[in-house]
Amino acid sequence: MKQRIFGWISVLIGVVLALATVEIVAIAWLYVEDGRYTPAAELFERTQNTYVRDVTKGTGCRYIDTLYPHPYVAFVQHANPPCGIPWVNNVGLFGPDFPVVKRSDHYVVMITGGSVASYLGGNQNAPIPRYLEEELNNRYASPNGKPWMVLDGADGAWKEPQGFIIFSLYASAVDAMINLSGFNEHYYFRLGEDQRLEGPASNFMEVNPLAADDNFGDAAIGWVMGRLAGTLALNPILGQSHAAYMIIRGIESVAKGKDSFKSSKRTTIPSLFALPKDIQDNPERLFDVQLGLYQKYLRETEAVAHDNGVKSAYFLQPVPAWGKTLTEQEKRVVGDLSYRDIYRRIVAGMMTLSERGLPIYDLGDIFKDQKGTIYTDQIHYVSSTDGDSPGNRMVAARIGALLAETWGLQPKP
Repeated sequence: MKQRIFGWISVLIGVVLALATVEIVAIAWLYVEDGRYTPAAELFERTQNTYVRDVTKGTGCRYIDTLYPHPYVAFVQHANPPCGIPWVNNVGLFGPDFPVVKRSDHYVVMITGGSVASYLGGNQNAPIPRYLEEELNNRYASPNGKPWMVLDGADGAWKEPQGFIIFSLYASAVDAMINLSGFNEHYYFRLGEDQRLEGPASNFMEVNPLAADDNFGDAAIGWVMGRLAGTLALNPILGQSHAAYMIIRGIESVAKGKDSFKSSKRTTIPSLFALPKDIQDNPERLFDVQLGLYQKYLRETEAVAHDNGVKSAYFLQPVPAWGKTLTEQEKRVVGDLSYRDIYRRIVAGMMTLSERGLPIYDLGDIFKDQKGTIYTDQIHYVSSTDGDSPGNRMVAARIGALLAETWGLQPKP
């Protein structure tokens, strides 16, 4: 009996030593790779989109558990327990309730776009700042002399025409609108490269898990791996393991090395929006068609704004691939930057809308003089421990200054 007990103890010690060795090797490998010791919790954070992580912070819920179907814009958030977000408003977005008619006590601006626009509009609960609203109220008098109110008409992974749709629904109830977009839209321009959405954690996949059922290649893998990494990160033991992180990364790498499976279904999410093959197979024609569609949605937005007497302005957002010298920390988290040239072509094409009278601006160089870390993942901005974000502050300030120029705003004394 004693011999059996000693045998069990020996096996247990061997397993512990083997696991410890694997963990030490993983730590050493990642130390060489990063050039410093990086806690496992920080490594797991890299596998998840910042917007998704912030919305589900402190819960055991997945981002998909916070979503609610919407008949016009595909999805919004909900406030239903157990995974609902308490500060979701009457239309399933964040911040103040959306009005049905124009308010007389505020000057109401709607911001549309994706997750970056949503942060600016105030998607987080207090005391996290409502960046754009604070900037406008602190620095500029509104056209009607009332306090500014910013409606957050943006959401994670939204891309045109979702911005056009949400604005059209409430155009008669607001005084002004701004659109901040570009990054999410650029995925459409890359479909022709290999006929699938790209990116290790594509925003599309972060909030459209049904697309995984349609075998969206790398993006589907990114979504699945993000979910698995998020689950492990919550585990009190595995969440501190560098070896566990290396396993997740290894599985993702192997999976992405395999050919993407094609769906046998006739009706899928990609099929609903598929372009003719002669367009998909011609990169230049594909670019022109996608650019034309993007331009169309902003022109239609402008037409609705004009018809409703609503002031407007359009902004093309900055990206890590251009306009900033990245820090070593940023280089570790921003992912593949090969979209740089095509994104700048998109910006150049969209800026031609100014010739048609649209007040449109390129924010691409906003961080060119910033030496510190701004980006915390492929597109979002780092926040301090108290939740404040210098990047969001800078974007809000630039937008405010351009609105003052475009709309003739008077600075506060």
